[in-house]
Amino acid sequence: MAEKRNIFLIGPMGAGKSTIGRQLAQMLNMDFLDSDAVIEERAGADIDWIFDIEGEAGFRKRESRILNELTQAQGLVLSTGGGSILAKDNRNVLSARGIVVYLETTVDKQFERTQRDKKRPLLQTEDPYKTLEELAKIRNPLYEEIADITIQTDEQSAKVVATQIIDLIDNLQ
Repeated sequence: MAEKRNIFLIGPMGAGKSTIGRQLAQMLNMDFLDSDAVIEERAGADIDWIFDIEGEAGFRKRESRILNELTQAQGLVLSTGGGSILAKDNRNVLSARGIVVYLETTVDKQFERTQRDKKRPLLQTEDPYKTLEELAKIRNPLYEEIADITIQTDEQSAKVVATQIIDLIDNLQ
């Protein structure tokens, strides 16, 4: 990669965006940020608390502001929140300012990876599996819409996926 273009990781919760993002940034000697972590740091509160106080709409406003700011940097690997692609403005910003990599995973794998995580407000329901299925129906087409690269993460290590992403980006340029 001759130029340090931004790499934005999108995909559902449990796809491995943060883990793969850290690995990818290390391999490319780039900065790594997780938009959810930045939101929590700036708010001084966990995402589940923000959801409780401001609702999902309040959280999404914060998320859009942070994405707009962070995507203006250069040489950044950014892991985005699973729902960040719901807003058309966010999709436009991500598409225009970097290479968008969709980390695709199955609902089964998402459920397996997230079932013990109590910090995911959208999964605090009677039937988290059904919630994941419903989110996938809405969000998967939006991930596909803006992805420059789509890669399956289910049965591979973060290092293998990061290596594949680097190869695919090199082929894009």
